[in-house]
Amino acid sequence: MKTHDLKTKHVKTQDFDFDLPQHLIAQHPTTERNASRLLHLGASSGEPTDNTFLDLPNHLSKNDLLIFNDTRVIKARLLGHKASGGNVEVFVERVVNNHEVYALVRASRAPKAGSIMTLANAFDVQMIGRDDDLFHLKFLHQTPVLDLLEQYGKLPLPPYITHDAGSSDETRYQTVYAKNAGAVAAPTAGLHFDEAMIKHLKKKGVQIAYITLHVGAGTFKPVNVDNIAEHKMHSEAYHIPEETIKSIEQTQTSGGKVTAVGTTVLRALESAAQSGQLSAGRQETNIFITPGYTFKVVDRLLTNFHLPKSTLLMLVSAFAGFDNIKNAYQYAIEKEYRFFSYGDAMLLEKRI
Repeated sequence: MKTHDLKTKHVKTQDFDFDLPQHLIAQHPTTERNASRLLHLGASSGEPTDNTFLDLPNHLSKNDLLIFNDTRVIKARLLGHKASGGNVEVFVERVVNNHEVYALVRASRAPKAGSIMTLANAFDVQMIGRDDDLFHLKFLHQTPVLDLLEQYGKLPLPPYITHDAGSSDETRYQTVYAKNAGAVAAPTAGLHFDEAMIKHLKKKGVQIAYITLHVGAGTFKPVNVDNIAEHKMHSEAYHIPEETIKSIEQTQTSGGKVTAVGTTVLRALESAAQSGQLSAGRQETNIFITPGYTFKVVDRLLTNFHLPKSTLLMLVSAFAGFDNIKNAYQYAIEKEYRFFSYGDAMLLEKRI
């Protein structure tokens, strides 16, 4: 990434590009969840330091608050055929209700409104409309969509992972606290935690709270415009419980720090605070956080390493400082950290 002060320059997508050796893209998780490395980036110096994930408790204090995203990844990929016999692949992007979804459909010819497709040789769906590149599908079966996906679908691993999902992925591409089904990609910062780590943090006095944000496939969508202000951000549904709001307020009152476990948590919290007051409830967010953004809730961010030219790389650059992130990524590549969903983690302090 190029070095310059982005606050005094027109921000370009190219500013967030970097060269990543192919062998640093993690194809499989570590043997144990907590066996990954942890790169810590301090707030004042901005210098990266090497840690392991087991060192995380050393960076947290009593009365600090960790907030997790308890979404659960659904088996969103379905194979089937059209009435004409042509093959189709359906990738469920969002479950609307028990019988309707929005999905990406891959076929030789896009299905037309009213057309029927048979999926997994088990049930039919009807195309009832379209919203840009997403198809509005109705599942013509009395069984709820989530149950059909669990029975017949395939886990949707990210596009940069080259193997098909196996039984181990069905366990390791879910967080140990996954609860509310609806995501098509894992909140990957949480994949490093096992039950023992969470128990240890609680014993230390670190508080734990949860939000739900159903991660969409748009999380992998590259920014294809030169001027990032022209990028159309994908929308995602989230829910922040009232108990989580109270935990945040108590943490701020006691002088503790709010740590978002993953960019999805950060986006949900910052979205809920746009009015100036953090509010609970169910909402939609298409917030696009770029350098120059003023953070209202989160003090510290635990995250993985992100794709070049991605909205998430722009987000962490806003949080920890553009030059700090540029230097940290260069350092991580030199030290051969593992990148992306199954890769290593970063602990970022908010830039002062």
